[in-house]
Amino acid sequence: MSGSEAVIQANGLVKRYGQLEAVRGIDLEVKHGEIFGFLGPNGAGKSTTISILCTLLVPSAGTAKVAGIDVVQDPARVRQRIGLVFQDPSLDDQLTGRENLEFHAWIYSVPASERGKRIDEMLALLQLTERAGSQVRTYSGGMKRRLEIARGMLHQPQILFLDEPTLGLDPQTRQSIWTHLNELRTTTGITIFMTTHYMDEAEYCDRIAIIDRGKIVALGTPDELKAMVGGDVVTITSSRPEEAAAEIEKRLGVTPIRDNGSLRIEVPDAKVFVPRLVRELEAPVDTVTLRRPSLDDVFLKLTGRAIRDEEAGTKDQMRAMASRWMGRRR
Repeated sequence: MSGSEAVIQANGLVKRYGQLEAVRGIDLEVKHGEIFGFLGPNGAGKSTTISILCTLLVPSAGTAKVAGIDVVQDPARVRQRIGLVFQDPSLDDQLTGRENLEFHAWIYSVPASERGKRIDEMLALLQLTERAGSQVRTYSGGMKRRLEIARGMLHQPQILFLDEPTLGLDPQTRQSIWTHLNELRTTTGITIFMTTHYMDEAEYCDRIAIIDRGKIVALGTPDELKAMVGGDVVTITSSRPEEAAAEIEKRLGVTPIRDNGSLRIEVPDAKVFVPRLVRELEAPVDTVTLRRPSLDDVFLKLTGRAIRDEEAGTKDQMRAMASRWMGRRR
């Protein structure tokens, strides 16, 4: 498969629960070998979409193909070609790291003659060799997540799905996970499809689809998306924000976006705008900061609100997903 061919295709994907439309007509293509990010807040439709692509849910309308195979018509063949790492841990804490991988290799019918070699390779790649004989209950959160990634790769899938892969991990551990994922992509050429609500994590992706309320509202590289904001972002705080916002709109001709008590303003050149702001604004201004646009600014521009680093999804939902997935493998 060449680098230009799509390994994931969705056309008009819809998922309804009664009157609720969790996914509302999604179209996307993911290319071979790329890291593709699905960025959005809790309840946006990320996990529902990934569940459809991984054959855990049947779409209400539309079609999806993964590795060229229709997810509804032949889900078993799709599952043979994908790996999946859930938000919620699904390892057996009483087994060792190696035993968890051996069990997974058996479920996926990895040839007995190859199991040992593949397990050793994955343990080495994810830097878990020294702890392979330890019970998983003794692992740190980051080690458990690396073991889950190793498990997801063991049967040599074409595509690795990661649903909030670093949820709940500290920033240093998240950085370490991404170092391993990038090495994995470089070493194996695998396609990675991930959901996240962490803005900094989305920066690692080759392309990002921003999803909100079940629809894709923007798609492109991180730089392309940030170019949608353009110029600079000026943020001010004021003890009288409503008055300040009205003055900025009237005197400076721009409409501030209210964000958690602050006012954000997109301007072509902050060096020109800020002196005018200070000179012409009569409402009190406590702080003024300026910076280049971020993905958070893009989401704010498109939806009128910011993504917060809140827990995305519920553990019960993710346990149900994991149970359905493992049940279909046995």
